Amino acid sequence: QVQLVESGGGLVQAGGSLRLSCAASGRTISSYGMGWFSPARGNAREFVGGISSGGLRTYYADSVKGRFTISRDNAKNTVYLQMNSLKPEDTAVYSCAADVDGGSYFQIKAYEYWGQGTQVTVSS
Repeated sequence: QVQLVESGGGLVQAGGSLRLSCAASGRTISSYGMGWFSPARGNAREFVGGISSGGLRTYYADSVKGRFTISRDNAKNTVYLQMNSLKPEDTAVYSCAADVDGGSYFQIKAYEYWGQGTQVTVSS
């Protein structure tokens, strides 16, 4: 099993920045693609960003492209989401997930393990 624990959320003013961390334990995630998701309206998870196992390729939802940056430090077994130019509409619980078996970074069903999420609140 892979356990994922997010941290770094909090309250920030619009235009500010946060860096979310997703620390993995149980297994190394160095061979896994990783993703960040937030719950869309209607209680559905929505893709925010993804990163390949080696960190070379990254993918982003259009709504965060140019503002968020996903990265990873495999030596630390950790993936990050740098969130800049935050907007009130970014307010959400952000969860990281591990794509163990491979698949589309954009598909929720591709991810086998999920963290509990960390709350991000952006004020106007």
